[in-house]
Amino acid sequence: MSRTLEENLVGRRVLITGAARGIGAGLARRLHERGARVGLLGLEPELLEQTATTCGRAPWRRCDIRDRRAVEDSFDYLADRLGGLDVVVANAGVTPPAHIVEGDPEVMRYAIEVNVMGTYHTLRAAGPYIGHRNGYALVVASSTTFSPLRGVHGATRGGAEELGGALREEMKPLGTRVGIARLGEIDTDRTLIDFDGLAVPPPRGSALTRTSSITVAVDALERGIAGRKNRIYAPSRVPGSDSVRMLALRATEMTRSIELRAHAAVPARGRVEGEGAA
Repeated sequence: MSRTLEENLVGRRVLITGAARGIGAGLARRLHERGARVGLLGLEPELLEQTATTCGRAPWRRCDIRDRRAVEDSFDYLADRLGGLDVVVANAGVTPPAHIVEGDPEVMRYAIEVNVMGTYHTLRAAGPYIGHRNGYALVVASSTTFSPLRGVHGATRGGAEELGGALREEMKPLGTRVGIARLGEIDTDRTLIDFDGLAVPPPRGSALTRTSSITVAVDALERGIAGRKNRIYAPSRVPGSDSVRMLALRATEMTRSIELRAHAAVPARGRVEGEGAA
């Protein structure tokens, strides 16, 4: 007889990064309601404490996941309070602006440090604790990773996804499973607020302008953790959607190629032949 979702979660010891707000906080509350024991990491002490209070006074720590030693110390602290770990959710992340030429390199560097190196520190610290047959790591990535309209964001979230894939192979002999969650545009602070606190409009003319509620993401992550799934999609993947996306990307590439050839056929204004050559 198959176990219910709640039966698969009760008693599970779960550490969640980025748990001060948004998806992380919502997931922590949901898992607590299901009978799991949660430990929280994040950057905002007041919000973390509020979330911890609603989760039965769960243990929590302020932690910048860019700091390897801070991550390791926090894992030791929370694992000790929880009596070990069964699940680690690498949820913490930031969304960099979409521009490359006009973008700030320091902002991009920060995004890499959080989304890639922060995920690396998290998974590395998790390894010794979840290296058992019930162990599970969940990397929260993005379904916009391969979208040219969100390429800068996808570059960092795609890196996190690749780390999850590598950990899956590394931990397989121990019975540990690793899941990758591809989330679309979820209505959270992270997707709607930029680094400077200003609202960020979605790319023009993009399907990404539609956002889904946090509940959609939390529901999907809850099911994924309960079933220790390899792949999680929120909103749910529509059959054939990957093929449709690849066709769209190919069409975009063809359009760009045509535009580039047309541009090359028209001499640049004021340009002298050979100018700028090495």
